[in-house]
Amino acid sequence: MSLLPRKGKRINVAGFYTKTGKFIYQTQVNSFNHQDLILFFDHFCTSIDKRTIVVLDNAPTHRGKAFQAKRKEWQQQDLYLYFLPPYSPELNAIELLWRQIKYQWLYLKAFLNFDSLSFYLHQVLDNINTKYSIIFD
Repeated sequence: MSLLPRKGKRINVAGFYTKTGKFIYQTQVNSFNHQDLILFFDHFCTSIDKRTIVVLDNAPTHRGKAFQAKRKEWQQQDLYLYFLPPYSPELNAIELLWRQIKYQWLYLKAFLNFDSLSFYLHQVLDNINTKYSIIFD
């Protein structure tokens, strides 16, 4: 997910949202590249204790050679990747979460400037499943 105030820098968010409601995220001003996502997935692997399947869209960073080269290593840690069919973000539960954040939970004043966006976005992200929740049927 990428959020953009009127003009200026972007805040990019990568996240894992488990069926049990656990939410792990990372934000950065620059776009996530292959190496950033690899490090994020490596860190996530340290927190899993059973077979875990991550549902991914077909973003270029998910399909890059460096990212794909890590699949066997992650499988040895019981992390498996499942790619959705092209053009089907509605099948990815985290896309629903991103939509809620962007269009429901962020105050309009969050988009006034970058600092405001960063503050309010982190307020929401830090309170997923406490103040902000979504039910996936």
